Amino acid sequence: RVRAALLLLLLPAAAYAEPNAMAPDPKVLHDLAPTGTLRAAINLGNPVLAQGGADSPAGVSVDLARALAARLGVPVAFVTFPGAGAVSGSAGSGIWDICFLAIDPKRAEGIAFTEPYVLIAGRYLVQAASPIRSPEDVDRDGVRVSVGRGSAYDLFLSRALRRATLVRAPTSTAAVTAFARDGLEVAAGVEQPLAAYAVTHPEVRLLPGRFMAIPQAMGMPVGRPAGAAYLADFVAQAKRDGLVRRGLEASGQDPDLAAP
Repeated sequence: RVRAALLLLLLPAAAYAEPNAMAPDPKVLHDLAPTGTLRAAINLGNPVLAQGGADSPAGVSVDLARALAARLGVPVAFVTFPGAGAVSGSAGSGIWDICFLAIDPKRAEGIAFTEPYVLIAGRYLVQAASPIRSPEDVDRDGVRVSVGRGSAYDLFLSRALRRATLVRAPTSTAAVTAFARDGLEVAAGVEQPLAAYAVTHPEVRLLPGRFMAIPQAMGMPVGRPAGAAYLADFVAQAKRDGLVRRGLEASGQDPDLAAP
């Protein structure tokens, strides 16, 4: 279910804006905030980027949305989603203006992405007694891999796996639940939540190494070139000025996940 909440920026713009802020022209405002409010799609299914509930999201993606709205001089509204697939699936609906998603060729058909601002590893979770010892062992007949429908790793593994079978759950969190409940051989997902699950569930283990790098970027619907160029500059400056690293650290994440 999608929920939206309008958060007016009561703090001065300087609270979020970085030095050398880029003053937007009318074309940029039209592309990025056509309603007069910057509507930011927030994926609550990725705890590295967003935490909290639908009414009070937090995290580096929320910080970036606030900073961008401050630079544009408009209020920000957060449109929250339970998973990445729901965000990308609504790209043409007109209910959001910017999003925070992993870059993928399929998604890029409808979303114009910036360069990455965060790099996350995609890893596999298996049963402790599993004979699977490496990511290369996963693509075998009879191996069922639980994934969140429409996630970056669902899209990637749909192209990469030839023999294993993908079992899709509504969200990435539900994929781990299905893996444990249904005795599936593998769960695929973002490293951090899988590692946290393994710490409290000794009956499972993380495979060493990653099966993919997940480049997280900001994006917006295609066909808005002025806004896309401004957004690309915004992300580049947010990385240079340390805004991304500070947002990660403030939300309890590893600041070294910030893309160079």
